[in-house]
Amino acid sequence: MQVKAADRPPARRWTSRKAQGLAYAAPTAVFVTVFFLLPLLLVGQMSLSDWPLLAGDRGVNAPENFTDAIDSTLFWPAVRFTLLYTVIVTVVLLGLALLLALLVQEFRPGAGFFRTVYFLPSALGLASASLLFWGLYSPTTGPLSSILETLGLVDEPVSFLGTPTSALLSTVFLIVWKFAGFYMLILLVGLQRIPHEVFEAARMDGASRGQIFRSITLPLLRPSLALTLLLCVTGSLLAFDQFFVLTKGGPDNSTVTVVQLIYREAFQRMNLGTAAALSAIVLGVLLLLNALQFRGLRRADES
Repeated sequence: MQVKAADRPPARRWTSRKAQGLAYAAPTAVFVTVFFLLPLLLVGQMSLSDWPLLAGDRGVNAPENFTDAIDSTLFWPAVRFTLLYTVIVTVVLLGLALLLALLVQEFRPGAGFFRTVYFLPSALGLASASLLFWGLYSPTTGPLSSILETLGLVDEPVSFLGTPTSALLSTVFLIVWKFAGFYMLILLVGLQRIPHEVFEAARMDGASRGQIFRSITLPLLRPSLALTLLLCVTGSLLAFDQFFVLTKGGPDNSTVTVVQLIYREAFQRMNLGTAAALSAIVLGVLLLLNALQFRGLRRADES
């Protein structure tokens, strides 16, 4: 005779539900443990040890890896450049994404087409997009320099990656082209969650577009703006692919990011210990920045 679930004692039903919950959570717990917690512990061990790439662990040498990382001639220039790049990308990218979201938020003819066009570059991998722009920027084989010469705007081939400033701005243009549609989509979802009746009531009360934007759109869009800000800042601080493909850190190490510095320590100088120490520093900074952002957002919501 089969016992129905409703006929089981409460303790047995609770135990059964608990076992089912553990079974559902087990795959995710295993994945997080294997691919996040264990590597994180290994990086922590490496950061405190003398650990050449090909020789393995040679024992604890703390805090030598951290002092070597900070004393590196490229460390502070890489930090300053990464912060400068993060500020420029965040301001330009989020401003443009918000503008695009406002332009296509209304259901009008052609809005769906432009949404697709704006979002399409984000479907391309960052390394592939970087390689595409490397070809476009090439002064010898790229079309951009030839077009400028044909139009008479320049007299000689343009080196888009030849100076520190042009290399930075060219990379920023790539990132804005690549991710503006993605952030536009996040902000567009936030805009469409705002009740249309709120805007109608504000217009009936005589509010201008600027007043509606400042007093209604921005405050109600705060969660989406917070998400885009968090993603943009984190992604910019961890920039690697675009600079590795476009500039290789040049010219004259002027576009070396912190993550590129980690790569150099690990795979060019064959020192996993110093690379792990740099990784630990970056992780700590990211956690601190994220905590400050969440705290600021919480205070804004409470006020």
